[in-house]
Amino acid sequence: MLPVKVRRGVLGFLRNNPTVAIGGTLLLVLVLIGIFAPYLGTVDPTALAPAKRLRAPSADHWFGTDALGRDVYSRVLYGTRVSLTVGLSVAWLATLAGLAIGLVSGFVRWADGIIMRIMDGLMSIPPILLAIALMALTRGSVGNVIMAITVAEIPRVSRLVRGVVLSLREQAYVDAAVASGTRTPMIILRHILPNTLAPMLVQATYVCASAMIVEAILSFIGAGTPPTIPSWGNIMAEGRALWQVKPYIVFFPAALLSLTVLAVNLVGDGLRDALDPRMAKNL
Repeated sequence: MLPVKVRRGVLGFLRNNPTVAIGGTLLLVLVLIGIFAPYLGTVDPTALAPAKRLRAPSADHWFGTDALGRDVYSRVLYGTRVSLTVGLSVAWLATLAGLAIGLVSGFVRWADGIIMRIMDGLMSIPPILLAIALMALTRGSVGNVIMAITVAEIPRVSRLVRGVVLSLREQAYVDAAVASGTRTPMIILRHILPNTLAPMLVQATYVCASAMIVEAILSFIGAGTPPTIPSWGNIMAEGRALWQVKPYIVFFPAALLSLTVLAVNLVGDGLRDALDPRMAKNL
């Protein structure tokens, strides 16, 4: 149990920021769906049943069956695990890597030119094309998808951090720390890093949403997770040829993907409004 003061603080924050509360609630529900998918009336999402192929949604198969007789409801719920794993993992890894690169590039002047030219080169390639190129060099797996999307997202994060650091290093308290003989690593950790966390937290939510969309695109075109692993992109790819006659195969995974991205973006927008001093209500 959290202390009373902490609980009141969390509830007060959510009450004052309903966007975060709504988005967070939706995201929590989706996380629970992914965790407890085996206990939500699902069956083996990879089990083939040719005798039951292309059945419409019914009491036996809530979301119908696909061309191989697999239960779409089970595949969609298990696909939640893949999208959330990819989105959260990419957000975490890209944020850490981009934070480190941005801090060094923004504060260490001689390294800025070298690092930013590399980041500019990566940013000149659309993220989806860069991810496809990286996936072409490896075999399809969730881990490789995470690493490919992470590499594509790092430049966006690092440039954001660099911009924040460039403004922070001109502040008087940084000059005072330099004048007092504080070493550069300590200045970065004590004075620069804490002031980058708020924008980084907001950016991480957008990276998470973008990563889930890119993962679905990669799986849709056959360059992402292998067909043996149910993901929303795979399900939509397998149902696109039957869209006009069996639209439910594509509709349900697309709806869950849209809802998940919406939830993450609501959290990001709410955090941006709450953490931006210019938009705070109680100043």
